[in-house]
Amino acid sequence: MSKKQERYDRAYLRMAREWGKLSHCKRKQVGAIIVKDRMIISDGYNGTPTGFENKCEDEDNITKWYVLHAEANAILKVASSTQSCNGATLYITLSPCKECSKLVHQAGIKRVVYSRAYKDDEGLQFLAKAGVELLHLENIEEE
Repeated sequence: MSKKQERYDRAYLRMAREWGKLSHCKRKQVGAIIVKDRMIISDGYNGTPTGFENKCEDEDNITKWYVLHAEANAILKVASSTQSCNGATLYITLSPCKECSKLVHQAGIKRVVYSRAYKDDEGLQFLAKAGVELLHLENIEEE
């Protein structure tokens, strides 16, 4: 990877981190940016679906089942536009879970750059098997 590409990757990840701060979730705030041909085509953060109260956790601090992950929100936003994720890069602050990794692959995203690994690495294993390029860039929080 070139130094220039790494600079862009880190910058987009910092943007994803900032976007995650918009989340109303208390347990974990995750942000995602989708970039294609050097243009941001979508963004997302984890949260409840449109029309639901912005409360992600129940009274026991368990995440509600219907909370959407950041990458799912970003992909769904593209689906309702004239853009396409085909060949795009997903920048995300937490690597995709196994459910979201199916969406990432099916959307045609070819590269995933993330700063923290999700507790279960099955999503990353799936994406690697599907031929999606994976890049783990740590220490984005300190930048």
